[in-house]
Parts: sequence; structure tokens; C-alpha cells
Amino acid sequence: MEKVGFDNAKYVAMQSEKILERIQAFGDKLYLEFGGKIFDDFHASRVLPGFEPDSKIKMLSELKEKAEILIVINAGDIEKNKTRSDYGITYDVETLRLIDLFRSNSFYVSSVVLNCFAEQPAAVAFKKRLEIMGIKVYCHYPIEGYPSDVKKIVSEEGYGKNEYIVTTRPLVVVTAPGPGSGKMATCLSQLYHENKRGVKAGYAKYETFPVWNLSLTHPVNVAYEAATADLDDMNMIDPFHLEANGERAVNYNRDIEIFPVLSAIMSKIMGECPYKSPTEMGVNMAGYCIIDQEIVEKASKQEIICRYYNAQIEVLKGNLGKEVLNKFDILMQKLNISINDRVVVRYALEKELLTATPCCALELPDGRIITGKTRNLMGASSAALLNALKALANIDDKIDIISASVIEPIQELKVNHMGSKNPRLHTDEILLLLAMSAVTNPTAKLALDQLSKLKGSQFHSSVILSHVDKKTLKTLGVNVTCEPKRKKD
Repeated sequence: MEKVGFDNAKYVAMQSEKILERIQAFGDKLYLEFGGKIFDDFHASRVLPGFEPDSKIKMLSELKEKAEILIVINAGDIEKNKTRSDYGITYDVETLRLIDLFRSNSFYVSSVVLNCFAEQPAAVAFKKRLEIMGIKVYCHYPIEGYPSDVKKIVSEEGYGKNEYIVTTRPLVVVTAPGPGSGKMATCLSQLYHENKRGVKAGYAKYETFPVWNLSLTHPVNVAYEAATADLDDMNMIDPFHLEANGERAVNYNRDIEIFPVLSAIMSKIMGECPYKSPTEMGVNMAGYCIIDQEIVEKASKQEIICRYYNAQIEVLKGNLGKEVLNKFDILMQKLNISINDRVVVRYALEKELLTATPCCALELPDGRIITGKTRNLMGASSAALLNALKALANIDDKIDIISASVIEPIQELKVNHMGSKNPRLHTDEILLLLAMSAVTNPTAKLALDQLSKLKGSQFHSSVILSHVDKKTLKTLGVNVTCEPKRKKD
């Protein structure tokens, strides 16, 4: 079983309580800018073992009756067909996906805001599409001099031009399909309009990372920098918080840089800024829910090494510049770690040297190392996966839990009828055959029953894995890395 270093139940309770407390502090309404992923936060679950990927939506579910969802999308991103690198879908499609996800979890999605709207044709078309679906759409417009010209921003020529968003609940969760969409600007615009209407509204920000009450060099916070290595983000000590409270707190550069402007805007709207620092704006309780520092630190260091390997592959593909690898070198030196701290790397590479064929190694949560090599019937990742399941089920390694006579017809189908050049079975195909075999073969059933025990395992391939193998392993909760080299035909 995966070792736990984070108390998820405590987090859900503390986080929802903190948000309720912030609502009450302002009176009538709180606009909560929600950063990061509300759904499927796998980065958090990797660096904080015990954190469930759906923790944030569970936490919000505690406040469901008080909350409504407001989704912000930058009209320029729609026009440019901006794409999420993790899902490979455009921001407008991601907006529709978010609406469906929230509604399937019984949340009230009140509206969508098109930020920086300038009659872009694609944005106009998307607006019509949303309205046909019965979704209320509001337009917010570019403001000349934003964000430095505070006088103009907080005026009828600035926020005053934006459409007032009608909200009905005390908690308005403001989220977006990706960064740069304009969540903060939307919240501040609403504060301006609510203030004009005599509504006591406030603003707060929820970001899981960096964790403000962990040190600047804590592996969890360094892992966040690794996750954003391709951006200009970096963790910093919040100087405003240190001056106001005499307390060291970690924030990131963009929030620290914009805080003086944000403070001036809020002061102009509300009479005074309710916060003395960007850290005070936050409501993140994650740091209070770590129950085993050693487990969390180890997991975070592995995440950094994994991100380093992924960056190497993206550089090889031409998707990232080599300067990103220099940033990783600095981050890894900061924690005195290297690829040698990822045990499975050595085992995969040694196996490849011995067999002269692509190989994989998998470290189970209990520390056992399982390897797999490329075979005639299956790829190395499939072999390693089957070997791991047999080890977990205490099945003799010599026993074939899937007969070759079952695999060979599938290979023939792939090559002769489906146009595949590679006859070897991928991990998803192997799992399907294992499930079919389990119907009549008790040994196969025993192996299949071990799948959940793979969560938290570490995996390394001596060559770049296929997309399908990587996706299958990640779905099983396995943390995957690959050498930045392609398999030779």
C-alpha cells in the first residue's frame, strides 16, 4: 500500500472551515479566486501522499449550498486556440468540460465571463454557443493602462465598462480553463460593481502551492517550482508579510509583484485594503495537514526528478528550450538530489545493458524492484506490469498467466488487419487480456486483483514510452519516467 504523509480528511474539514470564516469576515459575499486544478490534482497527490486528486471538489462539496461557480476565459485565448498541454484540448473545450464536471457533481454553474472581449470572431461564436446551451455569458473588456493605471481602472472608464455579473450565493468560486484567463481581474471588477450597489463583498485566493507555511527550500515548494519550470514563476519569501507580521511566509513572484497594485485597487474600491500581504489573501490549509514529513519530502524529491525527465523529453521533441534544464539543475542542487536518487533508473538501464533490448523497472510501494524486458509477445512496460502483479500476488514468475495462444491472434489482428507495425501488446491490451483470462483462470484473477496495490509505485523505461503505455500506468497511479531516447526499429 502507498505510504501516507497527508491527512486528507483533516484537510477537507479545515479548508472548508477556513473559507466559511473568510465569507463571514466580509459579510455578504466572497469572490474566491481558485487557482490550480479543482478536478484531478495529481501533482498534489504525488507530492502529498494521501491527498486525493478530487480533494478540492470534496472540500467545495461541503459548501455546495452556499456556492456558485463562475468560469472565466480570455477571449484572446479562444481566438488563438490556446491549448492545455496536460489534456491537449483548447481552452474553450476545457471550459465546456468544466461546466459538465461541475454540473455532474451537482454544483450550480451560474455563468461564464469572456475576459478581454474585443469582438474576436471565435469568441463571438463561442458566446453564441454557450447562450444556445442556456449558459449566461458576460463580457469584460480590455482596460488601457491595466494594471498600473489604478485611477482609470477603478472608474467608469475601467471596471465600470464591464458587465455586472449577477450572482445569488455568498460564495462565488471563480475558476478558469488555465492560467492567464483573468480570474483576479474578474473578482476585482465585481468588487467595484458590488460596492456601487452597497453589497459587502470581499476577495480571497485559494492556491495549493506554494505552501505558505513551509520553508522556501521545503521539497514540496521546490516541486512546485519544478512543475512551473517552463514559466517565469519562482517561490519567494513574502516581504510584505514579513514586514507586517514578522513571520516568514512563502509566496510566488507574480502575486508579490502585483500586490502593491492590487492593494491600491482594493483600497480605492473598499476604502482600505483588508490585507497587508499577498499571503494574507490566501486560504490554503494544506501545510497544516502534513502528518509525515519524511514521506512527503521523499515523494516531492521523486516528483522533481520525474519532472526533470519529462522536461528532457520535451526538449528532445522541440517543445521546450534547453534553458529549462538549467533551471532543473539549480532546483536539484538546492535539495542535493540527482537522477541517482531515483532507484528504478539504475535497474532499468542495467537490465537494458544485460539484454541489449529496451527494459523497464518498477519499484513497488513496499520497496521491491520488478523489471521487464521487451519480448516477442509484449513490450517491456507490459512485461514489467505483469511481473509486478505476479509478485504482488505471490505467483511464481515462471507461470504464464496469459497464454501465448491467446496473445498471438491479437498480434495477427494488429499487424494484418489494423495496420500496426508493432505486434507487441501494449499495457492496455495486456490488461484487457488479463481481465478476459480471469473469467476462467483463478491465477489470472488473483493477479488482476492486485492492480490497486500499484498506486504510488515508481516506474522507469530505458526508452520513451508510447502514449498509451504512459497513460495506462498513470491511470493506475504509477509515477512514470523515461530516458530521453527513442526506441530503435
